[in-house]
Amino acid sequence: MRAQQSLPVVGFFHSGSPEQNVKRLAAFRKGLAAAGFVEGKNVTIDFRWAGGQNAKLPELAADLVAKRVAVIVTLSSTPAAVAAKAATNAVPIYFLIADPPVQLGLVASMNRPGGNASGIITLNVELVPKRLELLREIAPQAAVLAVLINPNHPSAKAVAEAVQAGAKALGAESQILQAVTDEEIEAAYSAIKPATALLVATDPSFFVRRAKLAALSLKGAVPTMFDNAEAVAAGGLLSYGANVESLWERAGLNVARILKGEKPADLPVEQATNFSLAINLKTAKALGLQVPPKLLAMADDVIE
Repeated sequence: MRAQQSLPVVGFFHSGSPEQNVKRLAAFRKGLAAAGFVEGKNVTIDFRWAGGQNAKLPELAADLVAKRVAVIVTLSSTPAAVAAKAATNAVPIYFLIADPPVQLGLVASMNRPGGNASGIITLNVELVPKRLELLREIAPQAAVLAVLINPNHPSAKAVAEAVQAGAKALGAESQILQAVTDEEIEAAYSAIKPATALLVATDPSFFVRRAKLAALSLKGAVPTMFDNAEAVAAGGLLSYGANVESLWERAGLNVARILKGEKPADLPVEQATNFSLAINLKTAKALGLQVPPKLLAMADDVIE
């Protein structure tokens, strides 16, 4: 029992739920193991899930700090990363987010984080123009390019502005839809204008509801772009973004470095460089869309 207690503890902290992150968690454990840390053998992982209730995050973060974990890990959950940083300036934090960490107060700079946090960023606002361009290519008839955002997300305003600018550049009208709860999501879909193509913004609460969003898009005949391939596997039309699973594995490798004694202050924030396109041909057919050969040739993952 004493040996078990002496194992270093990784505090895994997330605003979502474990059921929605099974493959990603397997990738994180794979990264840890590749660097020599196997759960239950020489490291313990203590999980804290908010289940989509962000109001719980400060309490869960404080609990991990009180447990004196070796490192707090927050992957694909900006709200959890912000809550962890607010809870401690001492416990090492490793994050994977889509938002600018300097503006969020997580690090002093990308190259020299300087404090107790570092991590990987996948880019959010920067990918909006490319996502809209791909969406318009698969749905050229769309006169309106809309975005579904969580208004509480740190990048909500910047994403909305990027969509407005991107739609204008493509000669389309823009529509900003805001939602947090299931009821608000359904109301947002009801408010979508005719001849609209939709971009679902990056947000943990939308990732958890990816199957619901894909079903609503299909029901309303709305061509929809997501930020993750898992949404396309769940029936979404297309996605463009970083391979998040591989980044969770990369995070496992870097968390191991912290467990071995390196400090987040000395680990530059990494930026995702590989982005992939996924297309669901079954959904395209159901929506009556012809996928351009050029788009098919570009796709890294095609679901038939």
